[in-house]
Amino acid sequence: MTFGEKVKETRLALNMSQAELAQLTGISERSLYTYEQLGTMPRTSNIKKIASALKVSVTYLMDKDETDPEKHIEQDEFVKAARDEFGSKGAKEAQEVIHRAGALFAGGELDEEAKEVFFQSLMEVYLDSKQAARDKFTPKKYRKSRKRSSES
Repeated sequence: MTFGEKVKETRLALNMSQAELAQLTGISERSLYTYEQLGTMPRTSNIKKIASALKVSVTYLMDKDETDPEKHIEQDEFVKAARDEFGSKGAKEAQEVIHRAGALFAGGELDEEAKEVFFQSLMEVYLDSKQAARDKFTPKKYRKSRKRSSES
């Protein structure tokens, strides 16, 4: 299925109109129409907004072969957390960590629950390591004053 077909199918499964999706995402109805009906691909920021509003993963919307809309939601949240905390470079590194870790399981014997536990642990270690490196190597005057939400 294409991006537009998945958006439309998911939206309809949620009994949501294009107007409601537009309101949730801040994307115009006209743009949503072009995504669904004409196959136009949106900007990355709009893809993320649509995925969030429809409660599906970005991977589901972008990968024509992906059939599980919820499979990669936690990974999307991990990349978003890395982006929020460490910027676009952190998000890119987080995506690379996911990609490399996923390669470990290609043809592997672990069940989905075991893989999920692994990825969750990996995400926590990555974010903690990045924060520790920031605390150790960034001069105090350049550090952001906010703390990770888990420390609050």
